[in-house]
Amino acid sequence: MRFVATCFLALASAFAQGQQHAAWTLQPDPAPAPPGATVRIRAAAQIDSGWHLYSASSAAGIPATFQVSPGALKRVLQPAPKRAFDSTLNAEAEFYQGETAFLLDVALPAGASAGPATLAVNVRYQTCNDTSCVLGKWAGTASVIVDSAAPARTLDIPAGYSEAHPPPSSSAAVAPPASEGWAAFLLVAFGLGLACIFTPCVFPMIPITMSYFLNQQSGEKRDAVMQAVVFCLGIVVLFSGLGLLATLLLGPVGVKQLGSSPWVNGFITLLFIAFSLSLLGAFEITIPSSILTRLNQSSGKGGFAGTLLMGLTFSLSSFACVGPFVGTLLAESVTQGRARPTLGMVAFAAGLALPFFFLALFPSYLKRLPRSGGWLARVKMVMGFVILAASLEYLAKLDQVMQWGFLTRGRFLAAWIVLFAMAGLYLLGFLRLEGVTHDENMGLGRLLTGMLFLIFAVSLWPGMAGDKLGWIDAFVPMGAAQSAAPSDGLHWMKDQYREALDRARRENKLVFIDFTGYACTNCHWMRANMLALPEIASVLKNFVLVELYTDGTDAASQANSKLQLEKFNTVAEPYYVILDANERLVAKFEGLTRDPAQFLAFLNQAQAPPLAPAAPAPAGDYPQVTRLEGGPLSTASLAGKVVVVNFWATYCIPCIGEFPFFNRLYHQFSSQGVAFLGVSMDDDAAAKVPAFLKKHPIDYTVAIGSDAIMQQYKLDALPVTLVYNQAGKQVKRFDGAITEPDLLAAIQQAK
Repeated sequence: MRFVATCFLALASAFAQGQQHAAWTLQPDPAPAPPGATVRIRAAAQIDSGWHLYSASSAAGIPATFQVSPGALKRVLQPAPKRAFDSTLNAEAEFYQGETAFLLDVALPAGASAGPATLAVNVRYQTCNDTSCVLGKWAGTASVIVDSAAPARTLDIPAGYSEAHPPPSSSAAVAPPASEGWAAFLLVAFGLGLACIFTPCVFPMIPITMSYFLNQQSGEKRDAVMQAVVFCLGIVVLFSGLGLLATLLLGPVGVKQLGSSPWVNGFITLLFIAFSLSLLGAFEITIPSSILTRLNQSSGKGGFAGTLLMGLTFSLSSFACVGPFVGTLLAESVTQGRARPTLGMVAFAAGLALPFFFLALFPSYLKRLPRSGGWLARVKMVMGFVILAASLEYLAKLDQVMQWGFLTRGRFLAAWIVLFAMAGLYLLGFLRLEGVTHDENMGLGRLLTGMLFLIFAVSLWPGMAGDKLGWIDAFVPMGAAQSAAPSDGLHWMKDQYREALDRARRENKLVFIDFTGYACTNCHWMRANMLALPEIASVLKNFVLVELYTDGTDAASQANSKLQLEKFNTVAEPYYVILDANERLVAKFEGLTRDPAQFLAFLNQAQAPPLAPAAPAPAGDYPQVTRLEGGPLSTASLAGKVVVVNFWATYCIPCIGEFPFFNRLYHQFSSQGVAFLGVSMDDDAAAKVPAFLKKHPIDYTVAIGSDAIMQQYKLDALPVTLVYNQAGKQVKRFDGAITEPDLLAAIQQAK
């Protein structure tokens, strides 16, 4: 949970700086109120410049929370917060800047005495700037007048305010965003559209299309603009329609399986091979002439309808060359969500149509374009080699998902080396294919491009021996040698979830799970370029490592996919989870990141290994502790109650993070036969704890532990929480920080 990671950072920063970046004031309702009535307190915060404070309903960061005593806090009202992306937390958040004021509606005790009454208000909040976050705590008092003769009033919600509803709690660190941002995706789609202009099917259409516009122009600038817009709209309609159609056919259920489906990858492989062979001259792919003729005749009638049909005609006639770009874009985008295919095709079509828009406005620029000739034939041939190489990437996915083992890493790289070398040799004139003649002089651009293809082909050679290829490894099958004897020294268990948990118990370690896929490009990139980094690998060695494949056709993949969906409510790939040996979630991280520091921070959340579960203490054998004032603490009053014992220390940041909800549960259950006991394990606790409690109040009994208790209960790391049932038998032990829902469930179970 991002909450935990932020809380740790915030507390450490707060202790170091001693500043909380918000000044609070309380202003109570001056009107008298009878006992049991509701009064309103205005809690205003003046926030330091450059900092922001999170609302009481913010799902990211630590939301502002309030406690009032005596009395009961009925509701918190807040002004509309600013909702924006918070770069510090890397998430959408609700926050305030400058100043804000919360309204606290508090029910006075029914037995409140007449006269002035003092209400204590405790505020817990978080402030962040662009680089750091600080957890803040503040306590103040507000005085109200209690008068049994005063009328009870109904407190309305003022204009501009609404009731704050706290966000649901979670149990682990929230990961960074998904693998690829929208801006980068749409930019790539737009760039692919622009690149299609220079394909041999599209470029020759330019003068034909421009001649249509020259015949249609009426001489008015406005009409020329409208004709250009409508023509481009025809292109956008066709290609965005393809994206929408793909989305509707797949539906939300089939989106995730598309990228790994053997049928889909097999179809794309055959489609790309057909496109590449067509470009290399084996045959010609064309739209049926009857369709194009009918569209062309309709477009010749002129007007906006004719111009729209002209755009559709142009799109269909160029599809033989544009098809590979469209296929790649759809295949890579549809697995990322329902909106991506449609918006991606809109961006692609916009890139394809943009040059025609400007040429339609300014036909004179047509004369400046290079003439079609041998260079277009060369583009066509090189595209054939490149698309044939791309087809192998989808064939490799098919091979890995089906686990045939035919297209190995060595064979894949050998094919790529040959294909890219052939493209280079063709451009340099060593292969006599269409577009290259024996007596034609070679231009500098053609020479440099041919050299680049040969350099790329040669650079792939070390990968055949198992060496890493950087970003290229994302598209290349992993070699058997890499899996069996990884160069990073990490040893992974494959599809052995239960076995990994058993091993973690034996070795007293946490479990690192990599939910991955045979056909997952981002998974391959992370394995080759992130998990293998020395600083990352050195930390991963402290975990039991297991990779769970979710996209295969075998029973193990189906079980892994079901586990991921049911336990973590996601089907994302890659998806990284850290669990303790009892399957409790410690942290999670979703998607690809190219920032080692970000991934290392995720791993470092769980560096303290879990303790081996201690044997339950004998019935009624509660810790024999010392009172803060001195002398042994009697446990006789605990008989017949559910008892929660929390071992903590003043230096323990996770311990401090638990105090608020421990206090909350204490007040909730103290009248229901549940007792809480906090045991400080500090050296010289008698001197440290009283001053510490003034800053971090604990509402239940606090006592002092000893070295004997530390050994008896195996308190090698803090916090540790024990739960005893009414018979005095220990029924639950939590090693490390826990969440309120986990403790609440343990209490309910023990009752």
